[in-house]
Amino acid sequence: MKFPHDFLFGAATASYQIEGAWDVDGKGVSNWDVFTKIPGKTFEGTNGDVAIDHYHRYKEDIALMAEMGMESYRFSIAWTRILPNGTGEVNQKGIEFYNNVIDECLKHGIVPFVTLYHWDLPQVLEEKGGWLNKDTIDAYLDYAQICFEAFGDRVKNFITFNETVVFTALGYLAGAHPPGIQNDPKKYFQATHNVFYAHARSVIEYKKLNQFGEVGLSHVFSPAFSVDDSEENKLAEYHANQFNTHWFYDPILLGHYPEYVVAELERQGLTPDWTEEELQTLKEAAPLNDFMGLNYYQPMRVEKCPENIETIESTRENSTGSPGKPSFDGVFRTVKMDDKRYTKWDWEISPEGFVSGLEMLKDHYGQIKLYITENGLGDEDIIIEDTVCDIPRINFINDHLVAVKTAIDRGVHIKGYYAWSAIDLLSWLNGYKKQYGFIHVDHNNDLKRGKKASFHWYQEVIQSRGANLK
Repeated sequence: MKFPHDFLFGAATASYQIEGAWDVDGKGVSNWDVFTKIPGKTFEGTNGDVAIDHYHRYKEDIALMAEMGMESYRFSIAWTRILPNGTGEVNQKGIEFYNNVIDECLKHGIVPFVTLYHWDLPQVLEEKGGWLNKDTIDAYLDYAQICFEAFGDRVKNFITFNETVVFTALGYLAGAHPPGIQNDPKKYFQATHNVFYAHARSVIEYKKLNQFGEVGLSHVFSPAFSVDDSEENKLAEYHANQFNTHWFYDPILLGHYPEYVVAELERQGLTPDWTEEELQTLKEAAPLNDFMGLNYYQPMRVEKCPENIETIESTRENSTGSPGKPSFDGVFRTVKMDDKRYTKWDWEISPEGFVSGLEMLKDHYGQIKLYITENGLGDEDIIIEDTVCDIPRINFINDHLVAVKTAIDRGVHIKGYYAWSAIDLLSWLNGYKKQYGFIHVDHNNDLKRGKKASFHWYQEVIQSRGANLK
């Protein structure tokens, strides 16, 4: 089971979910700083004002990561720490903070893997239309260039965007994320295109700097599988993969949108307002992408959507990723199956679906470099005699690392694995009720850090290069 020596074992976090210090040292206001203050938008009104106070405790946290043996740490930069108003004058205190985090990682021999956008958009830009306003693309490009130039001498792995499908679908279809708009597919597809165009432009600019690093982006990876072999459900599977995988992966890796989806959008009057110049930029940037990050938690089991299905109004409570909701266009719906395993949040546990999906990617896109940039178990951890006994997490990650190794042995080009998450953090919609980390944070005791059972287990995985996996 041993992994190659150039395979990176790491873990990930995101700025809004860990940093806190929301108005400290010149930081501006993000859309999440505002959205979480709206009653009912988050579990028990939780927000990231303090989060786990990583802003003041980053040295302690990175030291624990180093003790665990982590080879790489994926974290995101808060746009509002660098440019408090989204554009304009650079906040040097923000540059200083991320320089300190990067240098602290390097001091411990940890490779920094930096995400530029993990959902926290400057509120000033949100109020001007957010990702529907093409001025946001220009603003993002300026922000990205500042980060490349400030950190690119030491950071050699940049992710431009994290999970476009999530912040656009929950933002413009479900209304559960900023800007809180429901059932507007026209805006959803426009926002996704604008994000892809921003990504393409930033990739092109990064390559001009000759920093000899890698640039890519991270997408949700939820391959769709039909519940049976019937023709109608196989068509539902095809439709789901076209809209939820190929719409997001084709423009990045192939430089164009999937013909099937484009034709469907034209038929429904949902085609984004795009220009030939923008489409040409996607084509120009595609071969410059160095990798794709995959965030895998579960596959989708799909069937043809029954006719006259009752419309379910989107709420925070039913926007958790559990199966049961129809697609925006009513073509398919996801379902829970009796013969599958599920977490407490009804997310399917399927390492075998992971392997099958990875092989599907390889068949469609060829031999592309992949990093698993998120994978992990959200759970309510059990504490016994002051020890967090998160055995389900150990079993989950064990099985998915075995799946990664199986895929590598079958020719899939995977160069690293980043568990979600390095440390317990704020869940966007579930507050602190749901834990993901190797490191425990005690919210009843001054945010004291502690090592879970999974901390020691992952330490052994890294030391043995996976030889202890079962």
